[in-house]
Amino acid sequence: MTDPVSRSYASALADGEPVLALRGISKRFGAVQALTDVELEVHQGEVVALVGDNGAGKSTLVKSIAGVHTIDDGQIEWEGRPVSVHRPQDAQHLGIATVYQDLALADNLDVVANLFLGRELTTHGTLDEVAMEKRAQELLDTLSIRIPSVRIPVASLSGGQRQVVAIARSLIGDPKVVILDEPTAALGVEQTAQVLDLVERLRGRDLGVILISHNMVDVAAVADTVAVLRLGRNNGTFPMAGTTQETIIAAITGATDNAVTRRAARATWPRPEGEA
Repeated sequence: MTDPVSRSYASALADGEPVLALRGISKRFGAVQALTDVELEVHQGEVVALVGDNGAGKSTLVKSIAGVHTIDDGQIEWEGRPVSVHRPQDAQHLGIATVYQDLALADNLDVVANLFLGRELTTHGTLDEVAMEKRAQELLDTLSIRIPSVRIPVASLSGGQRQVVAIARSLIGDPKVVILDEPTAALGVEQTAQVLDLVERLRGRDLGVILISHNMVDVAAVADTVAVLRLGRNNGTFPMAGTTQETIIAAITGATDNAVTRRAARATWPRPEGEA
């Protein structure tokens, strides 16, 4: 019998509720205020690009979602309900997978061993190498990932192949949201194309994707929504369709905050009673 609470969450998602929502997230480190009242929503089958200059708070926000940092204020909502994320295991149990920029792959192990690292399949207390190899190949085929063999050491793969293997590893636990931290950084043109293709396949699997990137061409290619952080605060959320790169860059750099825009904003402020 289906749990009525789970059924209500499923109904909420069907009605367009986000699978992951951040409400007024704040985080400080001593005297440094890293995040202030940050809002973010991620829906099923949506790629949300999180962009901002260095020091904008992107890494802090992602680590707060992933359970590396504990938020000071605000609320994380998962499938419509408030949740507490105090450690990485909490995020993983919810269904949040994070692929960091360093990938954290074991170069001396083969692809199968890397995919199941820490989640090995066993039969009667013995590693089930056949089952892991079969599932690894099925997963890579599903994602259209092409590598010479699942049994070659990761050290022999190209940068793009290593990146897609790291992303594939994040899917072993069947997550609902995948966070990708600068997945195309330091990759060549062809390798970047492979990774962007994979991002679109993740969306096609109805996953929510948070993509951190400094490359606006990559963002424009795959993102549905662009969320801009500036100095630890929201500075605009834009649908990629119909939004120019110049508008997004202006939000990143703060070009929209100038004397002209502030005078215009003051002109709309309510005047005290009796003032013309």
